[in-house]
Amino acid sequence: MATGHAALDAELPGGGWPVGAMTELLQATPEAHVWRLLLPALAQAVEARGGPVVLVGAPYEPCGTALAAQGLPVEALMCVRSDAPAARLWACEQALRCAEIAAVVAWLPQARVGELRRLQLAAAQHEVLLFVCRPESVALSASPARLRLRAERCPDDPAQIALHLLKRRGPPLAAPVRVPARNARMSALLAAARVRRQLRLQPPVAPAAAPSATVVRIDAWKGGPDALDRLAVVV
Repeated sequence: MATGHAALDAELPGGGWPVGAMTELLQATPEAHVWRLLLPALAQAVEARGGPVVLVGAPYEPCGTALAAQGLPVEALMCVRSDAPAARLWACEQALRCAEIAAVVAWLPQARVGELRRLQLAAAQHEVLLFVCRPESVALSASPARLRLRAERCPDDPAQIALHLLKRRGPPLAAPVRVPARNARMSALLAAARVRRQLRLQPPVAPAAAPSATVVRIDAWKGGPDALDRLAVVV
């Protein structure tokens, strides 16, 4: 299934996320970049299958308004909350065995290889999209995932996400794949906000100085005692 990121699709076998297999996403913080990377495919899966996206152990409650604006209606989300690793694994496996589920996104920082293998088999049974989010500290450990990525913010460009393909079918990549950290609409809004902020911080422009003026009496200006007795301004 297409990822929604052309640069990433060009490097993935089949041109997108594997369906019926596990994709493992490794990050320093569990909430970073997940929605930006997965949202296009999740919206596509809901439209194609009609079932919900199950979120297991999400670190934060997703913003339904923002997701709906990008094609994923809030009523298509099913959230399972539990701090117990065993309960998360059980909920994830049960969701994968339900044929009506469109996709599963699970945060499983403590999962072992054998437990991940069971999830991989369950995803293959019903051809479900499965994304497992884990800490980047497990990058060197074994994993049954068909596709493994490590995501981080580009140090030289905060507006880009660097994706290191740790495991895929095919030769390894010499350099990470870069994708935008924000969608085009959000990038435009943030750019406009930066312009407004810069304008507010600029010092006010002083008005041009008025030409000098001299106040004299009209009788003195006219040079006679019969002039009107009032002040005049000569520029």
